[in-house]
Amino acid sequence: MQDHGFLHQALVYLAAGVIAVPVFKRLGLGAVLGYLIAGMAIGPWGLAFVSEPQAILHFAEFGVVLLLFLVGLELNPQRLWSLRRPIFGLGTTQVLSTLAAVLGAAWALGLPLHTGLIAGMGFAMSSTAIALASLQEKNLLPTPGGQASFSVLLFQDLAVIPMMLVLALMSPGRDGSGLDWMAAARALAIIVLLVFAGRSLLRPLLRYIANTRMREIFIAFSLLLVVGIAELMHAVGLSMALGAFLAGVLLADSEYRHELELDIEPFKGLLLGLFFIAVGMSVDLGLFLRSPLLVFGLAAGVVALKVMLLYPIARLFGYCARADALLFALGLSQVGEFAFVLFGAAGEILPRPTLDVLNAAVAASMLSTPLLMALYERVLAPRMRATAQPAPDAIEQQHPVIIAGFGRFGQVVVRLLNARGIRTTVVDHDANQVDLVRRFGYKAYYGDATRLDLLEAAGAAKARLLVLAIDDAQATLAIVRLARANFPELQILARAHGRTDSLELIELGVPAVRETFGSALEAAETALNLLGHTPHAAARFRRHDEDLLLRAAAHRNDTPALIAMAQQGRSDLERLLAEEQRNLAEEAPPARVRQ
Repeated sequence: MQDHGFLHQALVYLAAGVIAVPVFKRLGLGAVLGYLIAGMAIGPWGLAFVSEPQAILHFAEFGVVLLLFLVGLELNPQRLWSLRRPIFGLGTTQVLSTLAAVLGAAWALGLPLHTGLIAGMGFAMSSTAIALASLQEKNLLPTPGGQASFSVLLFQDLAVIPMMLVLALMSPGRDGSGLDWMAAARALAIIVLLVFAGRSLLRPLLRYIANTRMREIFIAFSLLLVVGIAELMHAVGLSMALGAFLAGVLLADSEYRHELELDIEPFKGLLLGLFFIAVGMSVDLGLFLRSPLLVFGLAAGVVALKVMLLYPIARLFGYCARADALLFALGLSQVGEFAFVLFGAAGEILPRPTLDVLNAAVAASMLSTPLLMALYERVLAPRMRATAQPAPDAIEQQHPVIIAGFGRFGQVVVRLLNARGIRTTVVDHDANQVDLVRRFGYKAYYGDATRLDLLEAAGAAKARLLVLAIDDAQATLAIVRLARANFPELQILARAHGRTDSLELIELGVPAVRETFGSALEAAETALNLLGHTPHAAARFRRHDEDLLLRAAAHRNDTPALIAMAQQGRSDLERLLAEEQRNLAEEAPPARVRQ
């Protein structure tokens, strides 16, 4: 491949992705596995179109960097702070338990202690690229299992630093004095500087670039921002992906967040696909053929061990229901790309054949994740959710309008508001409905809007309007009372099934929309038109009925008064419509009624 030009290389990578990914997507196995298989096909052990995959792998790692930047844009600092417990509690438990389990297994097999320690540190890592890409592809990142996975992946990025220090201590001829404590101090200073100076420097720069009104310059600056911060973090020995994530968090609540997302997303998709292709090309199929039982047995053992550890950990911490805990366990069951880095740094400690087997097991474990995620989505999750109520989703973004209920009524409201550019936060208590609408591209969250904590997470304290589109009249009234008590400035609009529900809502000071009134009125208006009558009667009827409803609200519990008002209302309506008909007859020839 060295003799071929850049265009030839680009042709090979693009063709491999374009051919493989649609096939695997159609089979329901996901794009990630398609990219991995495409890489194996064109790599040194396949068609040999590429002989040095490591060169492209380093470049393609920026796909992971861009992915973490976009994930950071979805989280404002307050939301990140709310994840501190799963990041450090769940993350610490996962890393230490996996490390201890692998170390114990190595000791039981009679392997040297340092071999078990290095293997344990590497196997404790999970693939940020594969896990997040799989969760995002299936719209599972906002779920409790997805959020728990994301939190642990963040902690793993941080855990790489002490692990590298441990490897430095274990290297031949190194002791504690060999550690560069000044480098560690510089790394900490860079993080602090990025956090405190980012808000005051990045936003004015973005505003200055945006004022040029040149889209290509804004895109160039967006890439410069991500690549520059990633390189800065790499220069001080930290994860490039972690730096990009911090940059995204700092800009999460800026006015340019959505513009940055639109500009970065295409580059992220292409580079992330290239990264997976490069990982596939790096798989040593020769070792798989020479020692298949050893490689696949080790990979299967590690994946099974992590699943058996991660599932009870998630349940123990109380973050996930059964289905989400399984999603967490399967999503993080593979070994991550940082394991390649750790095993590479252990070149002076472990023999090369041992490192080759470990790297092959890492690659094999990566191939298992798309298959496990497909199994989860198609078989395991539906069965588990049929017998268990899922936990509420973590709401990532807060918008000025909150829609509770995303059935046939709520969908119309959301579609119209979105068409007018009004962003909405949609919650629904039916997990199956949420899963269905997510497949069609809508961003909806599972949760019970009668709970105060969910309304708070949805941003009710800052929202302008809460639309209650649920089909449970009692739940609607409960939400109204809850919102009135805790968010007095929040405007509320509610769906009502009929006059009784409307009267109760009006009594609480909430505008009510009767779900069948508008359609019935439209049907009556159409009937009048077909019979040759003027449609003005329908508008008069609407005004009369709404006025009668408002007056009836004051006598909701007085049945005789309501009956008298209804009878008087019918008489008034007949009189008004008859008078209107006489006036129209004087102005124009009478309409001809078809017999």
